[in-house]
Amino acid sequence: MPASIFEEVDHLLGAAVTRRTATRFSCPSCGSAHVAQVLGDNGGISYVCTACGHSWS
Repeated sequence: MPASIFEEVDHLLGAAVTRRTATRFSCPSCGSAHVAQVLGDNGGISYVCTACGHSWS
């Protein structure tokens, strides 16, 4: 079992990359690669940095 959520996300992203080509995002505010895709209020897709909390769409 992973020691943190970051290890779990890295594990899942690594599995996805081995199955297909994945685009990795980085936070425009802090540059972290720890970015989650979330459903926005209007039904669109937004992103949130789990390192600094910055969100964008």
